[in-house]
Amino acid sequence: MSALKDALLAESVAAGFAKMGVCRPDAVPETAERLRAFVDAGYHGQMGWMAERMHWRGDASALWPEAKSVIMLAEPYTHDIDPLTPLEARDRATISVYAQGRDYHDLVKKRLKRVGRWLLEQAPGEQIKVFVDTAPVMEKPLAQAAGLGWQGKHTNLLGRDLGSWFFLGAIFTTIELPVDAPEEEHCGSCTACLDICPTDAFPAPFRLDARKCISYLTIEHKGPVDRDLRAKMGNRIYGCDDCLAVCPWNKFAQAARDIRYAPRDDLKSPPLAELAQLDDAGFRARFSGSPIKRIGRDRFVRNVLYAIGNSGVFELANVAKGLTDDPDPAVADAAQWAVERLQ
Repeated sequence: MSALKDALLAESVAAGFAKMGVCRPDAVPETAERLRAFVDAGYHGQMGWMAERMHWRGDASALWPEAKSVIMLAEPYTHDIDPLTPLEARDRATISVYAQGRDYHDLVKKRLKRVGRWLLEQAPGEQIKVFVDTAPVMEKPLAQAAGLGWQGKHTNLLGRDLGSWFFLGAIFTTIELPVDAPEEEHCGSCTACLDICPTDAFPAPFRLDARKCISYLTIEHKGPVDRDLRAKMGNRIYGCDDCLAVCPWNKFAQAARDIRYAPRDDLKSPPLAELAQLDDAGFRARFSGSPIKRIGRDRFVRNVLYAIGNSGVFELANVAKGLTDDPDPAVADAAQWAVERLQ
């Protein structure tokens, strides 16, 4: 099977992936206990699906008992931009780098299917299942077990030859492939990712309280955000890259190979006033093909209004006033808060 694995690596690179590793589905038995502690502490916030599918998420071998190998693949989306620079333009929005291009779910899944089809051609009678962030799979612990990198103190995966800016995809298969050595942690004494967090979302190194994380608040959290956290969100309206951006290992980051991950001009640092005016149809049209589309117009405009309230630009108060009677209660509440902040 070593020859098959070598050929699989070559096919994966040809498909656009930067790195591949293999582990067994049961390679991270400690994941179940860590996940339970995370949920028991309430750190998952409104992400009820974490608790509902914990038996699968905590044990990859339970998700598909017939699987004998997990093939983990990394695809970079790095581009030559500084994610922290847009934070200084208070009248404009900051969008997480990964969401400024095409939706990675679609692009990564197509590559996984291509690699998977090739693998089945080499091993007739075997089976595969592909996953991209949409099933109860703990990709990061599995990727560490497969040698792609390690979960840093910010809980995200990073690698010595990948940096932080990459997506993960998984192929479960009934083929028993040779496994790779797991990666060790190489954060050392560095705490840059913990120190920069605007909301102090890390109660300890390697632990995240999602309820304070700006990525969670802008993407997953429904309804009004806690008033104590709104001012700390700055002009971040979708995701947050701060803890990734300061990681020293990013000096080894690989450039994106797919031009479709390149930031769209209208998403690099768009005016807040323009985004606040989007109705549902306008929102859907503007974010077609973007991962931003999944949060919907109401949650998106709510985020924009928090950014307007944090802008310090008095002229934007009129924009917020126009939304104080919005049909969505969270939008109307955010608009009123923004008006009060600016006045």
